[in-house]
Amino acid sequence: PEKMESLREVAEASGFVLAKGQGLHTSQLNRLLAQAQGTEFDELMNISTLRSMTQAYYNPLNFGHFGLALQNYAHFTSPIRRYSDLIVHRALIAGHGWGDDGLSAADIETLDETAKLISDTERRSMMAERDTSDRYLASYLADRVGAEFSGRISGVQRFGLFVKLDETGADGLVPIRAVGREYFHYDADTQTLVGSDTGQVIGIGQRVLVRLAEATPITGGLTLDLLSIDGAGLKTGRPPGKGGGKFAPRKPARAKAKDDATKRRVVRRRK
Repeated sequence: PEKMESLREVAEASGFVLAKGQGLHTSQLNRLLAQAQGTEFDELMNISTLRSMTQAYYNPLNFGHFGLALQNYAHFTSPIRRYSDLIVHRALIAGHGWGDDGLSAADIETLDETAKLISDTERRSMMAERDTSDRYLASYLADRVGAEFSGRISGVQRFGLFVKLDETGADGLVPIRAVGREYFHYDADTQTLVGSDTGQVIGIGQRVLVRLAEATPITGGLTLDLLSIDGAGLKTGRPPGKGGGKFAPRKPARAKAKDDATKRRVVRRRK
């Protein structure tokens, strides 16, 4: 439910509609993706939709397939023949008496453990693939530190913004310290950052211009500086205080009071 609500927030922020209800059906997600197809939000909505769905896992019980809208589904891919495929092949052999290499009674008893092992291994494989891709992209961009790139905000967290670059598809982080010259309140419900002084709202889907500050091939990390949002420069917070024109951070107590006021404004606006 929380992931679906987050997807709904992203859809509404991008100008699309995802119907509310007790249960979400594949047809509703397909309509959402159809709305976004061909628009500048196409990739964002595809990524957000995938993130909102529970990752597939293997199980001896037949739960169907949500993505394919099938009530009955068996994993059977040929000629790739991953281990999950071989399990199904051997089950068919045993069930139809086609040979001696079908599943044994002991194999059937441990299908739960086998399914979990396959699911865990597949997740590790996907993580390794993603990490490898990130490291190659960071290595490729290491010589372009200081260059500017256009992109789109793909994630918002308390510690900063995730940005997907248009040119390479790489994901980088704008640390919260590089977002602006004011304190930003993180609203988890709307996945936005709200400036305590200016009231500026920064959220998923907005177009940004960033500068590559650091590329670390060993970890695959990209650190970015935020230059502009939706074609406009960053808003300036409260006027600089004394001390050579340097920005004077607000005291914690005052910052908390402003945060509480900002949160009340966000809640009222959402209602």
